[in-house]
Amino acid sequence: MGTLELADEVFGAVNEDLLWEAVKHYRAARHAGTHATKNKKLVSGAGKKLWKQKGTGRARVGSIRSPLWRHGGTVHGPQPRSYEYAFPRKKLLGALRSALAAKLADGKLIVVNAFSLKEVKTKTFREALDKLKVDSTALLIEAPNHGNRNLVLSSRNLEGVELVSGNEVHPYHLLRYDRAIFSQPAIEKLQITLKNSLPKRHKHAAEDEGSAKKAAKAPRRRPKHEKAAEVA
Repeated sequence: MGTLELADEVFGAVNEDLLWEAVKHYRAARHAGTHATKNKKLVSGAGKKLWKQKGTGRARVGSIRSPLWRHGGTVHGPQPRSYEYAFPRKKLLGALRSALAAKLADGKLIVVNAFSLKEVKTKTFREALDKLKVDSTALLIEAPNHGNRNLVLSSRNLEGVELVSGNEVHPYHLLRYDRAIFSQPAIEKLQITLKNSLPKRHKHAAEDEGSAKKAAKAPRRRPKHEKAAEVA
């Protein structure tokens, strides 16, 4: 067991509104949109005019495929389309910071030195998760291009366990699964990326706050512990 220092800029406040927007965008992008209805052009039936326009005393009609008739075409029905829409990258990264902060605040964030497996064995990997007290769903986050084939094969058959790369993790993943288990290289790289993506005003505010604390004489108080995650 050990500790890993985490940046306040990344694991700070939780913006629930931003999380809702990110999850809504993710689910909209996954929407298949394969619904389809047949219009007047697509339904079966002849195109011949059923009777002459005038002189019969009946209502005029042009085709048996009219939407007014039974088995006729559908007017303005749903057609196949994509539900995806543009979502700013800065908002997505901000939502990812909020999701990580929420996991840390709930005590559901776990960091391990590495996912080192000597052989492909699902049972062995399940026992390792049990030692980490993972009794529910879990999200495994490994560094990009890790090449850990034993991890991929050992975890893919476990129900409620999903493996993603650090550059593919989404706020939706972190909110969907109960526990988030990072390898140390993965969380360090992700932390650097999220810290560098902060708006300039936030960086300047953090720097000014740090310099002000150094210049001012701090009153006597209990020492404040820095945010840290346990490393298994």
